[in-house]
Amino acid sequence: MNAPEKIRLTEFSHGGGCGCKIAPAVLTELLATTPVRGLPAALLVGTETADDAAVYKLNDSQALVATTDFFTPIVDDPYDFGRIAATNAISDIYAMGAKPIFALALVGMPIEKLPVSVIGKILEGGESVCTRPASQSRAATRSTCSSRSTA
Repeated sequence: MNAPEKIRLTEFSHGGGCGCKIAPAVLTELLATTPVRGLPAALLVGTETADDAAVYKLNDSQALVATTDFFTPIVDDPYDFGRIAATNAISDIYAMGAKPIFALALVGMPIEKLPVSVIGKILEGGESVCTRPASQSRAATRSTCSSRSTA
């Protein structure tokens, strides 16, 4: 019986972590050609500031801070990668001066190249960060990516 092949998650990264994001200037150029229609007055922070989160005013004393993040592997251990990616995403909420109250897992993986068990370990690592009281509620959505891995 052959030993299972060791998966190196960093092989699926074309850059390091957040370094794979579209540059703010390029994003501004892309959004400039998209017609923006009727932004609500309650949107306090949108794309104009290049922040990592949007802020929507709910009432005179509360606002909702929302963010999404794609983070490519910077380590090979799936559990550790999940923890790092989740911590990085949650830090965007703290950077906006807010407290995380829930988290969404956006998962895009080349499922033809990564065993489901490896993806499960990534999610498990991310969930370990989200089980802290500040962000216990969570949901997940997923997509398949045929070339590069993002999570």
